[in-house]
Amino acid sequence: MVTSLTDYRELPYREMEKLRQFRRDMIKAIPLVIISVPPFANYIVFVLMYFFPRQLLIRHFWTPEQLVEFQGIYHAQRAQHHWTILKSLERAAPQLKDSRLQNSLLQLCRKVQSGAHPVVSDVHAVRLLFSGPPLGIRSLRPDQLRHLCPLLFLTPRLPAFLIGWRLNNHALELMHLDRAVLRLGLHQLNDSELKQACYVRGLNSDRLSPAHCKEWLSQWLQFSNHLKESETSLYLHSMVLLTVNYAKSPRC
Repeated sequence: MVTSLTDYRELPYREMEKLRQFRRDMIKAIPLVIISVPPFANYIVFVLMYFFPRQLLIRHFWTPEQLVEFQGIYHAQRAQHHWTILKSLERAAPQLKDSRLQNSLLQLCRKVQSGAHPVVSDVHAVRLLFSGPPLGIRSLRPDQLRHLCPLLFLTPRLPAFLIGWRLNNHALELMHLDRAVLRLGLHQLNDSELKQACYVRGLNSDRLSPAHCKEWLSQWLQFSNHLKESETSLYLHSMVLLTVNYAKSPRC
């Protein structure tokens, strides 16, 4: 198992990303396979796939137009949770004994709520809060965990301990992908790969130019490159902190 995990971390970026997407596609396809087992049921499945391509087809079978449309829908769904996540961070501040960290967290939340895009150092200034109580992945309340699920397109309809485990694993997977991008070199990604990499990490990249996607992803890699595996909660919360106002910033 350890050897397998080590081998996974050493995969080139594109192979690692394909494996990540393959796993997600398999989870989506398994129910259809089960439904189509009875005789003639496959005809019903074809009809369902025609009328509900977003819910039933894997993205490999979407048209370019459907990809843009469906990703826009999915992003709108996760964006509904952004302000709740920010408010939960703000409410955590009074629990902190360190006044310096308390002020840094409040300033960060208010900066984002005011419509400004924070810099990486703003987020790094509060990273100590996300390794243990009150904001570490194992310290978050069930409602906080459930609001984080849509960021990674995960179902919140599971027990809290299982949600926390899945969030942690998916965040670690993205952190390993970030390191694989750094090994490859950001300049090696084509426009489509840049947009998809930004989208997976929480940014609505459809309306951004490849240059802006590259700029944002460069900032994101600067942020994530220094994170420890115990800081997955910060990684997840930064999918809101570092994305929600980027398209509104003057550079865009």
